[in-house]
Amino acid sequence: KRRILHKLNEAESFERFLHTRFIGHKRFSLEGGESIVPMLDVIMGDAAEQGVHEIVIGMAHRGRLNVLANIMGKSYEVIFSEFEGNINPDTIYGSGDVKYHLGSKGVYEAQDGAKIALTLASNPSHLESVSPIVEGMVRAKQDCLRDMDDPNAPGDRVVDAIIPVLIHGDAAFAGQGVVAETLNCSQLRGYHTGGTIHLVINNQIGFTTGPSEARSSTYATDVARLIEAPIFHVNGDDPEACVRVARLALDYRQVFNKDVVIDMLCYRQHGHNEGDEPTYTNPVLYQQIKKKRSPRKLYTESLLNRGDMTPDEAEKMLDGFRDLLQQAFERTSDLKEKDAAQILEHFHNRSYDTIPWVDTRVSEEQLEAVLSTLLRTPEGFNAHPKLMQQFKRRDQKLRKSGTIDWAFAEALAFGTLLQEGTTVRLSGQDSRRATFSQRHAVIYDQDTNDEYIPLNNITEYQAKLHIYDSLLSEYAVAAFEYGYSVENRNALVIWEAQFGDFSNGAQIVFDQFLSAAEEKWGQESSLVTLLPHGYEGQGPEHSSARLERYLQLCAEGNMIVCNLSTPGNYFHALRQQVLRDVKKPLILMTPKSLLRHPRAVSSPTDLIDGGFMPVIGTEKNASTIDRLVMCSGKIYYDLLAELDKHEDQRETIALIRLEQYYPWPREALHTELSKYRPDVEICWAQEEPANMGAWTYVRPLLTSTLHSVHPGHEFRIQYAGRHPSASPATGSSMVHQLEQEEVIESALLV
Repeated sequence: KRRILHKLNEAESFERFLHTRFIGHKRFSLEGGESIVPMLDVIMGDAAEQGVHEIVIGMAHRGRLNVLANIMGKSYEVIFSEFEGNINPDTIYGSGDVKYHLGSKGVYEAQDGAKIALTLASNPSHLESVSPIVEGMVRAKQDCLRDMDDPNAPGDRVVDAIIPVLIHGDAAFAGQGVVAETLNCSQLRGYHTGGTIHLVINNQIGFTTGPSEARSSTYATDVARLIEAPIFHVNGDDPEACVRVARLALDYRQVFNKDVVIDMLCYRQHGHNEGDEPTYTNPVLYQQIKKKRSPRKLYTESLLNRGDMTPDEAEKMLDGFRDLLQQAFERTSDLKEKDAAQILEHFHNRSYDTIPWVDTRVSEEQLEAVLSTLLRTPEGFNAHPKLMQQFKRRDQKLRKSGTIDWAFAEALAFGTLLQEGTTVRLSGQDSRRATFSQRHAVIYDQDTNDEYIPLNNITEYQAKLHIYDSLLSEYAVAAFEYGYSVENRNALVIWEAQFGDFSNGAQIVFDQFLSAAEEKWGQESSLVTLLPHGYEGQGPEHSSARLERYLQLCAEGNMIVCNLSTPGNYFHALRQQVLRDVKKPLILMTPKSLLRHPRAVSSPTDLIDGGFMPVIGTEKNASTIDRLVMCSGKIYYDLLAELDKHEDQRETIALIRLEQYYPWPREALHTELSKYRPDVEICWAQEEPANMGAWTYVRPLLTSTLHSVHPGHEFRIQYAGRHPSASPATGSSMVHQLEQEEVIESALLV
């Protein structure tokens, strides 16, 4: 009981202190819902005493500063200093973020001395977006723990060791669709984390919106009935009941390894933020709130009335904590101040290291080990005969003509990494077979439906391939894989869209996390996203991964964006993603028709002796070239096929492939372009409309590179592509064919 009062004192006094010392500052107060602090306290304490290794917390802005201070152990001095506007640029990353978005790590010590690691995930203002990311982080930690532990140990031993705790608001829990997506992940083998403890701070309002306008269900937590999770409704003004139900929730999670939800009914003392006036829109509600006494005062009176504490003891506890806050505030002035000009200068003087080259070559023996594995199945395993014939034909092509197609190169990249001890995780819709039936990473027994993964049977001591068909979700699954990649830096983590067109269902993941998390929070990721892209007459929803949107996000060396044209380059791109020490997300436009294109092949030599090529030129005699056509991805093969029909132009037109868009490969391009005369015609060819694709991104950068090759010369880069369009592609296959012919002809002037 004293512990509960102690945590309520901390929670309320901290908020009141901020309110009086930093008037007008946004802090998204916890006042009215302070009982969440003793709830978290008992969950952390009991978990530590039970031997849990770590708890990972995801939460939005409401009460976050309170949790940082009174649960995570962030010093009051640092928090007060942040309110003063003092920032040490030597200890922050990039442009930073507001204080109620920042993550933290800490160690929590229980009353018996047991300790538990705590992580509070960084998050943006996009409510609930952090929830699937926390789940991915927890799964990565559990998998790493499993790898260090006995691989055959019971699964619950690992999942019991690391627990996700998600703190929600009532409006967001009911309103944000990603909540349902994340809940739906909870019992799926690719995304199971042993159950999540959900704490809903139900203050009965979302900004200005009341429950009757915020949901169609009776309770804010009814969405959790989707997975039949137990839901406990508790009065936030009854701290002892809150603590009891928190203990019960932890025990339930540890016994059943399933999600559990606590709906803590409370109120919000102020407006959405402290500068907001809530009575404009909710006058009656706030008339009632003004009359209420705080949970701390109510609980103190209860303890006094029951004789559990004397008034002097209660007053002494409260005064002691207030004195602690005042002393911390006085020490704040000792922290070094940095004004905005110094911080801005620090940002301007930063250098963005180029992504270093890394040796991605493999030995012939490594390839041979993978090749032999792909043709083997266990004795008595009845694989689909057509599938095994497909594998044999692929092997014969390699041995007779020395060709490796796209899916084969991917399998070889995975297999060689696995031999080297690198875990590979891939998930997405239909990813085990793959949308275009090219991968077949998992083989199914036709009689028993048993599964066999050839790549997990290369050598005795290899790492594992974890490949999963995801639920039909982009947002939660992409976020989960992002979270996984943040925590497991040494794994190759891949999210694959069924078609690149559908990746915008996860746009928040790309905008708020993948492209900006390192700059805002210093949070690195090496996630690979595979986005099938290319115009083949399949209509506006199956043609474009919206390359232009990813290019617009590129700055400050934040990620890598590629549109590759050879299996060999794909092989090396995947391998360098994990072999490099510098970790950056990789956005790959992946092929569809090229998966089976007879010319889209590489040789074993490309894998054994080659490396990643950001630019692929031509071996033609540069002195005879009058026109350079630059392109990327699938259109190269369309241009090549048309050029083959015109013998008179083969020696006067050269095709240059830009394999990597960002970081812009200035040096490689400079080397290639310097082979040609300054008066050569330059054309950029793309399949996408002019307002989409890479045209607007490439044009200024290519112009700048050309000027560095031939200073003083004026260049006019021609455009060959579809006309500006509101829709990515036509729905008519006949119109598509006519458009495609027009693009190719305008590029080659035929």
